[in-house]
Amino acid sequence: MDEIAIQAEGLSKRYRLGSGAHRYGRLTESLATAFAAPFKKMFRAGSGSPAEEGSHWALKDVSFDVKVGQAVGIIGRNGAGKTTLLKLLSRITEPTEGRAILRGRVGSLLEVGTGFHPELTGKENVYLNGAILGMSRAEINERFDQIVEFAEVERFLDTPVKRYSSGMQVRLAFAVAAHLEPEILIVDEVLAVGDERFQAKCMDRIRGIRAGGTTIFFVSHAMEQVAALCDRVLVLDQGHVRFDGSVLDLVATAAGRVWLADAPDPAARASWRTGIGRHRNVGDTAPPGAEPAEPTLEDAYLLLLGDRAVASAVAS
Repeated sequence: MDEIAIQAEGLSKRYRLGSGAHRYGRLTESLATAFAAPFKKMFRAGSGSPAEEGSHWALKDVSFDVKVGQAVGIIGRNGAGKTTLLKLLSRITEPTEGRAILRGRVGSLLEVGTGFHPELTGKENVYLNGAILGMSRAEINERFDQIVEFAEVERFLDTPVKRYSSGMQVRLAFAVAAHLEPEILIVDEVLAVGDERFQAKCMDRIRGIRAGGTTIFFVSHAMEQVAALCDRVLVLDQGHVRFDGSVLDLVATAAGRVWLADAPDPAARASWRTGIGRHRNVGDTAPPGAEPAEPTLEDAYLLLLGDRAVASAVAS
């Protein structure tokens, strides 16, 4: 029986909307809330009605198992619950319901600046971030030169991180997480901040980590990256899992719903593609001799969520 690295059972996360009671972890947030309270009270009195409050389930009843060494891509619209799921797995926030069990050393790369102190220098933050991720000082010392070389920030090591660009912060954060040698690596879509050259460098590093047997949990809007790196994909939609299976299975679901370029129906001709994930408008005709491309992961994703008119036009 294959060993399980990540086990999620009924994971759910509910956030309160409006201005109800909240618990804050920082003094500045508490002071700001206390200062704003009289103004909020005046506003409510003037409006004649209290502010509406409610709740939002960012994630609801999500369950799955991930085997050791598997690479899983998480895709979905903005607000689908992808980052919330990663925060639950990374223990940054607690679930409202359910539980997640992770077996092994975890390295997380989520929001830009997570684990960094803006007043500390790049060098000091390498040690701080490494310690947060579970590295000992001896491990950080051993890999420090490799981390700095990978991040390409040698000239700015003694500069406070608050003066770094978002791209520089991502490079440094990824370099630390990538050299942690984790058993589970969780990566959010922060790589989109970097330039294409550094993104390619990061993808090469992730492939190398995966080749060593590390379990990968990868969120990205770049479907070609997900297809190249992952053998399994979870599609989230409004906090629920819409699809959980192999990349090939998801693409296969689209294959039967894509028409040939020379089909007589104008709506069917809309499915003719001129590259990865690009569709012509409904009614366009394919040039003579054009062959329809094989469905891509992006095609399957768009058809599944119905994001384009062509989805309904070609659905069987």
